[in-house]
Amino acid sequence: MSVLRVAAIQHEIVWTDRQANFDRLAPMIAGAAAGGAGLVLLTETFSTGFAFDSPDIGEPEGGVSSQFLAEQSAAHGVWVGGSCPEIDPSAPPDDQRPSNSFVLAGPDGTVHRYRKIHPFSHAGEERFVRAGTDFVTVEVDGVRLSLFVCYDLRFADEFWALAEGTDAYLVVANWPAKRRLHWSTLLRARAIENQAYVVGVNRVGSGGGLDYSGDSAIIDPLGEVLAFGAGAETVLFADIDTDHVESTRSHFRFLQDRRPT
Repeated sequence: MSVLRVAAIQHEIVWTDRQANFDRLAPMIAGAAAGGAGLVLLTETFSTGFAFDSPDIGEPEGGVSSQFLAEQSAAHGVWVGGSCPEIDPSAPPDDQRPSNSFVLAGPDGTVHRYRKIHPFSHAGEERFVRAGTDFVTVEVDGVRLSLFVCYDLRFADEFWALAEGTDAYLVVANWPAKRRLHWSTLLRARAIENQAYVVGVNRVGSGGGLDYSGDSAIIDPLGEVLAFGAGAETVLFADIDTDHVESTRSHFRFLQDRRPT
């Protein structure tokens, strides 16, 4: 059995002001660590807001936002994650669009990156953001965590593909309030259909002409909501228990009945 206490920080974002966001988030991370969390999650684009169309918004890989996560992780002895705009060092010189990079930093200096695979074409996001290609699953204290960003949540087949090797899906987001029903419904669906925990962390406040309602949630493998945040800054706590994943899948043997694609 492995149990990992997760803290999901639902927070506002000061538009394109990295230092202001670092100053705002540092005490919240400290409080989450003091509350017993072994993993602390921030939102998508936690340091800038979803400002990918702003000139020069991209950072080098391992830039100031990633460094902030690593420093906070080392300072508190916990894993810390969130997404930020990073330029993939393998990107060609004529295409320096940043990736939406979910960075997960460990207290031993380990850093994992998942680059969002699905730009939000409905809003023309692909003009400003390079799509990633690879899924990422990380083991933290015996718990297998698969990383996703916002719009990825709509693509059930990709969650399915990782289910057997996943205990929990981590989904960081800037999901607008006008589609909040979709967010809450899809988080719960991904948990139920894959019999895994889902940790969905969304921002609050306003930015870039959009309002954000939060609705962050931590959901267990049976679809029970363990923690929920409405429209204000807050920190959600819940335990991810691998025994609960195993017992759910053993009792309801649904995954084995999926037909190969």
